[in-house]
Amino acid sequence: MIQRLFLGILIAVWVLVATEISGQQRATEPGDPIPGITAQEFEEFRLGLEDFLEVEEAAEGLGPAYNATSCAVCHSVPAIGGISPVSTMRAAFKDEDGKTRNLAPATDSLFHLFSIPNHSCQPTIPPEANIIDRRIPIPVFGAGLVEMIPDVTILSLEDPFDSNGDGISGRAGMVVDVASGERRVGRFGWKSQQATLLSFGAEAYRNEMGITSDLFPTEVGFGLSAEQLRLCDPIPDPEDIPEASTGRRGIDNFESFMQLLAPVERGPINEQVRVGERVFSTIGCAQCHVPTLSTGAHSNPVFHRRSVPLFSDLLLHDVGTGDGIPQAGARPWEIRTPALWGLRFRRPLLHNGNAATIERAILRHQKEAHLAREGFEALGLADRAALLAFLNSL
Repeated sequence: MIQRLFLGILIAVWVLVATEISGQQRATEPGDPIPGITAQEFEEFRLGLEDFLEVEEAAEGLGPAYNATSCAVCHSVPAIGGISPVSTMRAAFKDEDGKTRNLAPATDSLFHLFSIPNHSCQPTIPPEANIIDRRIPIPVFGAGLVEMIPDVTILSLEDPFDSNGDGISGRAGMVVDVASGERRVGRFGWKSQQATLLSFGAEAYRNEMGITSDLFPTEVGFGLSAEQLRLCDPIPDPEDIPEASTGRRGIDNFESFMQLLAPVERGPINEQVRVGERVFSTIGCAQCHVPTLSTGAHSNPVFHRRSVPLFSDLLLHDVGTGDGIPQAGARPWEIRTPALWGLRFRRPLLHNGNAATIERAILRHQKEAHLAREGFEALGLADRAALLAFLNSL
């Protein structure tokens, strides 16, 4: 009760700060909702923010194996919806013929870091695992706009067989969306493993906190049988069920929060930044980090035919930075092109956080991105400084 009261006060203060003052609209800050939403949509956003902040407990279904106790543990910097230093663990097995497989398909390469007492359901990485890597959180600022980009727009950017000979062969990660049952273009997650925010949030709720829903009704934990998981966590599945007062599940609130969360606005733009943006395009970065895509027709004006300056083609590529683990429609070394909007608020970089700076991240690029990396390496001091100024303005 005290925790919810505190959250209510915190959100009320945030709402006051976020409103118009003296007739002037405050500039959008990280963590704000998309400007122009209705009062009803703001209430849905507020409920989602509250659920993002809520700390789960074993009595509410946490675990038995988990990575975090709330969404905010992984999505809090520079505001709720961003990133954090937390990383999850993935592992797989590569045989002598070079074929890679997950150790247990049901857990999809995920190995949980924690478990609830008495810890008899703590997964451990087996000795046969010979590929082990971490994944850091991806911010969800502007995720609703990304969700509204039509599949056909992303598919139009594909060139899986490098037909134009530029060395770049991006392809869409096709998945079956568990929320709708439709085959869709995946766009959320490092491997484009989810196509919609409802499924993305529901999978994270189960995978990262161990809380099941009707979309993901089965507990997971490597090496653990269904009976073991039931004994460790006796809360009946699905654990996330509609509230009597609202008829909404936690995953519905997560969806609303992410859909209505504003993208991060650009930082100051000066002449050096403009020069850097031209350099970005000239050396080939914009071929994968496509500056702008667009949403389609939508009944809600905040989503209708909006420009989405995310700097990503939302396609899967092999640029030499992948983790070697297959997932959903992604091959072992493929990674979805990270969106660069909000880059100035993100460190470390790459899927596993192995790059502390933008320069280090660029220099890790190989294979499909080797020409862009070589272009970066060949830049003079002034052009390199301009490029970095541009990237730090995003």
